[in-house]
Amino acid sequence: MSHHIVEFQDVHFRYPDGTKALNGLSLRITHGESVGIVGANGSGKSTFLMHTNGFLLPQTGTITIGDQTLDKKTRQEIRKKVGVIFQNPDDQLFMPTVFDDVAFGPLNLGLSPGRVRECVDDALETVGGLGLRDKPPHHLSGGQKSAVAIAAVLAMQPDILVMDEPASHLDPKSRRALINLLRHFHHTKIVASHDLDLILDVCRRCVIIKEGRVVADGPAEEMLSNRRLLEENNLELPLSLQKRDFSPGGEMDEITKLQHLLGHWAEHNSEHAKTYRDWAKKAESLGRKELAVLLLKIADETMAMDSHFQKARELCR
Repeated sequence: MSHHIVEFQDVHFRYPDGTKALNGLSLRITHGESVGIVGANGSGKSTFLMHTNGFLLPQTGTITIGDQTLDKKTRQEIRKKVGVIFQNPDDQLFMPTVFDDVAFGPLNLGLSPGRVRECVDDALETVGGLGLRDKPPHHLSGGQKSAVAIAAVLAMQPDILVMDEPASHLDPKSRRALINLLRHFHHTKIVASHDLDLILDVCRRCVIIKEGRVVADGPAEEMLSNRRLLEENNLELPLSLQKRDFSPGGEMDEITKLQHLLGHWAEHNSEHAKTYRDWAKKAESLGRKELAVLLLKIADETMAMDSHFQKARELCR
């Protein structure tokens, strides 16, 4: 099934501000593979994902999806094969009701109204969201928004599912439901996440990206249990594996737990700051200048916390 293949060959991409995000990235993913993409913040993970269906196009190098080379002419067709779920569900939900949001993709594929309703109901049922069908998306919780964003992509019945930090807004129960959902998606799936335990649960293969290129690629259990490899790439063992390394009873002491929590909080610090900046732009566009300035201040102060997290982790050692 060649239409499920994703292949990057020596792909380079630089943002307008000069940031070099992809630096000769080469990677081939074949039909039915479940692949975890991991790396430190700024490694190029999200930029890689945005190239899989043409949200971004390579400046040099080639990307092949199935039997088509990705370019301006083919990306609309490729988007029918590749469904991308963004980290922030608010980036995908913009219609008056949940039904309208999930129906948007199938309608644009030219499906009949009856078939669209079937696709919407099937997708919402898959994520446990049928009861949300008529609700406005802005009234939903973070976990509910994530479920609806996933349903909106599933409704288009993609051959390849691409997800950027899919569990970042989920509570533990919703996270477990997501893991079960991904385990039952039998087409090609590509998942980028800092949640290495989630990668272990749903991906058989793991790719580590650093400075815009692939630095390691292999079976997920082998890659994510290699402490030295992970530390070389500013990553840590998944928590489920870390617990095996401590006291004879297998439990972490309180300081060790705190150290790992600090690491988790630090990982998401920059994500929170980005969210505040995104909302500052929205506030600005709505003429709420004072609110926008305050949100930008919150974002700056959030980023300033990074050094405090680092110092606290050092004091835990």
